[in-house]
Amino acid sequence: MNRVVVGLGANLGDPVAQVEAAIDALATAGFRLLARSALYGSKPWGDAAQPDYVNAVAIYETDLEPEAVLDRLLAEEARQGRSRAVDRRNGPRSIDVDLLLYDELLQATPRLELPHPRIRGRAFVLLPLADIAPDLVIPGLGRVAELIEPAFTAECWRLSGPPPLPTE
Repeated sequence: MNRVVVGLGANLGDPVAQVEAAIDALATAGFRLLARSALYGSKPWGDAAQPDYVNAVAIYETDLEPEAVLDRLLAEEARQGRSRAVDRRNGPRSIDVDLLLYDELLQATPRLELPHPRIRGRAFVLLPLADIAPDLVIPGLGRVAELIEPAFTAECWRLSGPPPLPTE
């Protein structure tokens, strides 16, 4: 079995419900949920004239290969009405589901780069990930807890209470 880390975010419709629905839907689509973070709010990147985001990170176990994992994540986005062909980069969205890590795999193909190339410096990924896996080593970058920057607190804040306990 392979361990995958998934980042989720939304800022249109009911973002809390959409992030929660995506976490749950993936747990029934070939993934076993091991842990999930609290929900976080974050300021939008790029176009600041849009609502704040709701974000979370989840860790799953799966026997799927990386490209198949990506296909499942994109299918969940489509199920919730997201069209990557229509959505503009860094624009508002109903749901965004990103494959952040796949075990310790380092991969760079035209379709999939692992670890996700923009993990570093993203409070909305690293703070939720620190909730559930502060000692996790991101290949090529280091431990999650060591990547947390003081300025993150201005960009990202906890919305829900303590994170649920890992289910593992």
